[in-house]
Amino acid sequence: MATKRKVNNLLALAVLSVIVQRPMHRYEIAATLRAHGKDRDMDIKWGSLYTVVQNMEKAGFLEIIGSERDGARPERVIYRITDAGRAEMADWTRELLAAPVPEHHRFTAGLSILAVLPPDEVIVLLGTRVAALERTIETTKAELAELTLPRLFLVESEFGLAMLEAEANWARSLRDELAAGTFEGLELWRQWHVDGMPAEQIPELGERGND
Repeated sequence: MATKRKVNNLLALAVLSVIVQRPMHRYEIAATLRAHGKDRDMDIKWGSLYTVVQNMEKAGFLEIIGSERDGARPERVIYRITDAGRAEMADWTRELLAAPVPEHHRFTAGLSILAVLPPDEVIVLLGTRVAALERTIETTKAELAELTLPRLFLVESEFGLAMLEAEANWARSLRDELAAGTFEGLELWRQWHVDGMPAEQIPELGERGND
C-alpha cells in the first residue's frame, strides 16, 4: 500500500532529487529538472512548482537559507534539503521501486471499449500505433547510444524502452490476429457492426469484474 505523504506529488520527489546536490532557488530547480529530463520520467506540472516547494518547506523537507537578487529581477529565495527531506526522498524511492501500484494508461482505456469500433478499423488504428511506437523506439535507441553517462543514470530510460518494445510487440500481435481472422469472436464482433447494434447493447461491455 502506498504511504500517505505530507506532500503527495511526484514533483516533490523530483525536486528533492536535484536539490540534494546543492542549495537552489526555484528557477534553478526548474532549470535543473529540465536539464536532467525529469519531465520525461515523472508527470511534472510546472505551474505547481511554487506551491510544491512551499509545501515542502512547511513539511520540513526544505529550509530557507537565504536569498539573492540578480539586477532588477525579483529576490530569489534559496532552499536546501533537510535531514527529513533526505529521509523522505529515500523512503519514497524505496516505495516506488518495491510496491506495484495500478497505473491508468490511455491505451488500456481504449482497449477496454474496443468493441465500439469495427474490427477492420481497429486493424488500421493498431497499425498506426505500432508504426508510431517503432519510430519512438528507434529514436530512443539512438539517443541512448549517444549518451556517455554511467548506466546507473540510464536505467529509467532502459525501462521506458523495454515498455515501448513490449507494447509494440503486443499491439502488433493483436493486429496480426485480427488481420489473419484468428481472433476469437471476430465474426460476432463484425456482425454487431453489420446489424447496427448500439454499442451499449454489446454484452458485458465495460462490465468485467463487477460480478
